[in-house]
Parts: sequence; structure tokens; C-alpha cells
Amino acid sequence: MQFDYTVETNNNIQITISSLKETLKEEKFGVLWEFDIKGKLQEKGLDFNKEYMVLEVCNPHEAQRILSENQMVGYFLPCKIVVYDDQGKTKIGMPRPTALVSMVDDPKIKELAEDIERRLIGCIDKSIV
Repeated sequence: MQFDYTVETNNNIQITISSLKETLKEEKFGVLWEFDIKGKLQEKGLDFNKEYMVLEVCNPHEAQRILSENQMVGYFLPCKIVVYDDQGKTKIGMPRPTALVSMVDDPKIKELAEDIERRLIGCIDKSIV
């Protein structure tokens, strides 16, 4: 089982995030929080110069549906998508929901996670074009 899904784009980080937000809206996912790791580490006086953004995304209906099945899945919510610079290339990726929920060992949750994963991968793929 592959733990992550990561792709590369020729767009810069800002364009990638903007495009990703639009594709997420199409699947009724919203960005709850954008965490600028570079900015936070530099604010704390640490030397970190790579762009690295973590977006926490959620579809409220899916969150309600999956938490109604098993509250332990809340440990993995909201979903995280990262956009970062890797040696001058912009990468975008996420931990696969199916890999995370494999710890719960619940067939119904796995089915829901597969659907969410498919939709999020679709959003990522559409945002890098």
C-alpha cells in the first residue's frame, strides 16, 4: 500500500494553491486552514528557506458521514494536502486516506476513505494542469 500521493507541477506554489482551492470547491471541500511552515519557522528564528504550505481540507458532509460510522477516524481529520518546493520544483501531495484508515480495520470506513481519496486525487490532478 502506498502511503502518499504526490505529483509535480510547473506552476509556482501560489498558483498551485489557488487552482487547488477551485478544484476542491467543485467537490465541496473547503480549506479550513493554511499553515505556512516556512513563515512559522522563520518567525521562531529558525533557518528554513523552503516554501512549504500545509492545507487542511474538509467536506463537512463527508466528515459527518465518516464520524457517524466510527469516531476514531476523527484522528485523521481534516485531510491534509501539502504544496511545497523541492529543489525548484513545486510538488503537491497528501497522505492517502485509505492508508490512514487502514489502522481502524473497518470495511465500511475503508469504502468511504476510497471515495474521498479518489475525489481528492482528482482535485490535485486537475489543479496541476
